Amino acid sequence: MNKLNRMFLLLMLVILFAPLAKAKDLTLTIVYDNNTYDEELETRWGFSCLVEGLEKTILFDVGGEGDILLNNMEKLGIDPKAIDIIVLSHIHHDHIGGLSAFLKENPGACVYLPGSFPQSIKNKVKKVDAKLIEVHSSIGICKNAYSTGELGTFIKEQSLIIKTDKGLIIITGCAHPGVVNIIKKAKEMLGKDVHPKGVYLVLGGFHLCWMNAWQVKGIINGVKKEKVEKVAPSHCSGDLARKLFKKAYGKNFILSGAGKKIRIKDAF
Repeated sequence: MNKLNRMFLLLMLVILFAPLAKAKDLTLTIVYDNNTYDEELETRWGFSCLVEGLEKTILFDVGGEGDILLNNMEKLGIDPKAIDIIVLSHIHHDHIGGLSAFLKENPGACVYLPGSFPQSIKNKVKKVDAKLIEVHSSIGICKNAYSTGELGTFIKEQSLIIKTDKGLIIITGCAHPGVVNIIKKAKEMLGKDVHPKGVYLVLGGFHLCWMNAWQVKGIINGVKKEKVEKVAPSHCSGDLARKLFKKAYGKNFILSGAGKKIRIKDAF
C-alpha cells in the first residue's frame, strides 16, 4: 500500500469512527435548599448543588446542617466519597455549616474557599488533612470549571462557572455581590472569543427575597440584557422573584428546589 492509499484509509477511518466519540452530559443536582422539589428530601434554609460530568465531581456549598446534607445525599444515591472537590461560596452558616460532617465522611476532598474566611474555618479543613485552596482572584478548578474569585466588599463571595458547548453555566450561593455583576464577571473572565454562545444557565441563590416587584423586575431586565438563556433561581431568591422570573422566562425558567436534577445533554 503506497503512502497516498494509507492516507486515504486513515482519513476514512477518522470519518467512520468520529461519530462514536460520544458527547458528555452534565448533571446538576440541588442537594440542599429551602424550596421543596422532591417531597422525600428534607428542606432547610441553605444551599448545596452537586455537579457531575466534569473531570472532577464538585459539591458547591454544603448547606447549614450536616445531618440534613448527608441524609439528602443518601436518599439521592450520592456517595460523599465520590466527590472530589468542595467549593464554598461565602462565610454564612447556611452555606458552610455542613462542612465538618461532610469531611468526616470524605476527608480526601479538596476544599476551595474564599481567602477571606476566618482561620477557624480553615483549621476545620486542615484538621482532617483535607487539601485546602484559598481563593482570592479568579482561578481554574478543573477542566471547564472556574471560580470567579472573591467578589463583593462587606461579604466576599465566589461563584462557580462551568464552560459547556451550550454556553456558560453560573452557580451562585447567595449572589451578595449582585447576580448581574456575577454574570458580567463570568463573561469578562472567559470572553466572547472563548464562549460565543454566552450564558446558558444561571442557577442558585439570587438574594432577591427582600426586594419588591419593581426592584426584582430591574434585576430581571439586567439578567436578560446579559443574554442569559435559562434561569433557575432558588434558596434566597424568594417566591416573588421566582414568580416574576417564571413570567419573564417562560419555558426557559427552571423550577428548582431540594432534589431537582438538571441534565444538560451533550454539554462537552
